[in-house]
Amino acid sequence: MSKKSTRVDLACQALRQAIIEQALPPGTKLPEDELGVRFGMSRTLVREALSQLQSEGLVDAPPRRTATTAKPTLDQAREIFEIRRLLEREVVRLVIGRWQPQFGAELEGHLRAEEAARQAGEARVSIRLAGEFHTRLGGMAGNTLLRRYLSEVVSRCSLILALYGRPHSADCAVNEHREIVAALRAGDADAAIKIMDHHLGSVEERALFDQGREATFDLGAVLSRYAGGLDGAGSAKVARLSRPKARGKK
Repeated sequence: MSKKSTRVDLACQALRQAIIEQALPPGTKLPEDELGVRFGMSRTLVREALSQLQSEGLVDAPPRRTATTAKPTLDQAREIFEIRRLLEREVVRLVIGRWQPQFGAELEGHLRAEEAARQAGEARVSIRLAGEFHTRLGGMAGNTLLRRYLSEVVSRCSLILALYGRPHSADCAVNEHREIVAALRAGDADAAIKIMDHHLGSVEERALFDQGREATFDLGAVLSRYAGGLDGAGSAKVARLSRPKARGKK
């Protein structure tokens, strides 16, 4: 992977996580110069990153205007949840057909992480892990395109929750995910789909509460936190990219 691609990918990863964890609310302006400073990138590379996130439905980047985090309408939100239900039902069928013992071990490990975040009261981490449970299932389905589409839809649902939803319920998420895993282990597709439909119905009800929320925050602080906060090998790379160069006053 080229240095250029690495910078763009790391910026996308950091911004994606910030949006999914609701640290960057819908409608937040994303000035190219600010992003460039935080990620150590040229404006050309910033535009590439924003274009990638726009293709995922997480950013609106109209020509000659400052990009913002996406702000879907209620009608668009309902359509997204309709598609998500269809995709998740198929994921359940495929996962049961390919079930392996290691799937159960992986999902149980994820449930432990969700429970730990719940007990620690880490709301943003709980939100991210709740979505990752579903994308993990998508990966187990054995269909690359299905996983890609599901991942995009799950991310968009997180954005919708930030815009319209009631606060995330970590207790409900962990308990319902545990029920889904139990049904998958039992090889009961009908039960797993029924539980999944109920679970997604609860998420949709919370998401489409029709109560837009205003948020006051420091964009620079949020970008710095996520630029330097990625796990694993990417963390050191992003930390290096996030150090701003000396510059004059704006």
